[in-house]
Amino acid sequence: MKPRQPVSHAKPSARRTDAAERGDAPGALGAFPSVRLRRARSTPWSRRLVAEHRLGVDDLIWPLFVIEGSDKRVPIASMPGVERLSIDNIVASAEQAMQLGIPAIALFPNTEPRLRTEDAREAFNPENLVCRATRAVKAAGLDIGIVLDVALDPYTSHGHDGLIRGSEIANDETLEALVRQSLVQAEAGADILAPSDMMDGRVGAIRSALEDNGYANTLIMAYAAKYASAFYGPFRDAVGSSVTLASAQGQRDKRTYQMDPANSDEALREVALDLAEGADLIMVKPGMAYLDIVRRVAETFRVPTFGYQVSGEYAMLQAAANAGWLDGDAVMMESLLAFKRAGAAGILTYYAPRAAALLREKR
Repeated sequence: MKPRQPVSHAKPSARRTDAAERGDAPGALGAFPSVRLRRARSTPWSRRLVAEHRLGVDDLIWPLFVIEGSDKRVPIASMPGVERLSIDNIVASAEQAMQLGIPAIALFPNTEPRLRTEDAREAFNPENLVCRATRAVKAAGLDIGIVLDVALDPYTSHGHDGLIRGSEIANDETLEALVRQSLVQAEAGADILAPSDMMDGRVGAIRSALEDNGYANTLIMAYAAKYASAFYGPFRDAVGSSVTLASAQGQRDKRTYQMDPANSDEALREVALDLAEGADLIMVKPGMAYLDIVRRVAETFRVPTFGYQVSGEYAMLQAAANAGWLDGDAVMMESLLAFKRAGAAGILTYYAPRAAALLREKR
């Protein structure tokens, strides 16, 4: 007859489960009834000690919108706190970013309506807004990276990322235009070219052109998984393409070339193709609503994967903060940390200067 086991009067942990009691749960919690995960959360220093992910200034890229003129700042109504800036103010913002430790800025033009044409010829003009802004930042001697968007929508009269032939976006003709655009941007001094057009084969065409024309060291950040999202509205207001897209004949959305929000596996195929064609960095856009895609891409390919906290995501957080419904700084930092938790190497965000300032304060 087995000896009777002593009765334990220890109060069991509230977190114990049947699996834990058997000792076969992770960490065999059942063997230690007094295990409490809250102990490591009890002080600021212990929370820092066990943090699994960290957000830093080095993770941030600041998107900026460029307009003609000098000493101009034009507020964007749908993006509270964000402005279109003349080139002199772009240079000042780049200097601010550098002082904050932000590694790179991304420039997007608000092209004047008179320069928007069906063939997007202003995209190939070496004196267009983003090329002049890029040269101005470089001439100022600022040690900061410059990312330029490769797509035709800021330059077309119809607001699409590609050239229209009949009622269709002409993929291969658009590739020729994108190559021309890429070369003038590289010549202006862009450090990273970011094709966001979602035409098939554009990364390979751009990489070949860069190699053949002496720009082998120019990075390509491919918008490999760019979804046909409703979160882009304020951005289109900022660059002026919302009006042109609304007036386009036939196609008034971008669903024939941007990805279906329902699809996840397709994103992996898109990324694999862009990497095979020579992409150095991968972009997922939008970001907050597609963190599952960021996670899948980062884990599958183990390449630097970036998320874009797009205009609509920024606008809804900022509008709620301005109304007093949310703690603005707290939700900003939490949303950016979520990108890191998902596996992002970095984040494009309009919050970059504010986030950088808060992160520097915490050092």
